Amino acid sequence: MGIIEGRYGPNVIITSVDKLFNWSRSRSLWPITFGLACCAIEMMATSASRFDLDRFGIFFRPTPRQSDCMLVSGTVTIKMAERIRRLYEQMAEPRYVISMGSCANSGGPYWEYGYHVLKGVDLIFPVDVYIPGCPPRPEALIDGFLKLREKIEAETIVRKA
Repeated sequence: MGIIEGRYGPNVIITSVDKLFNWSRSRSLWPITFGLACCAIEMMATSASRFDLDRFGIFFRPTPRQSDCMLVSGTVTIKMAERIRRLYEQMAEPRYVISMGSCANSGGPYWEYGYHVLKGVDLIFPVDVYIPGCPPRPEALIDGFLKLREKIEAETIVRKA
């Protein structure tokens, strides 16, 4: 029996660096604040006092350089796609994307007859979590953030040589 063994009891936690970093990153998501259409109203309601995203460690940031998550909420037009792509490229790695609403997921009711609507935001960058609905309820957005949290916790960030 070693000198240290059993000395500290339940006060010692042993974990890997991956799990520690992923846990801390998943508990402090900072999405960029911008809304494109009616889904942005639900996004604002989710961050207001009734649903309170702050309790999950989710704080909306004003610039892409302070953000690690992009929440695409609403109809993406082809003209707007280039600007959204530029915001995505300005975000630091690792970065995540949540597509919120049927317009952002697949073009919504506009894609069949509209020449100006992008047929899904996944055509311009990869999407991590899709949230269906038109517009989705704030509870669905909270569930999407929790799904993204699970995905972040399962990642490996430390490269093995």
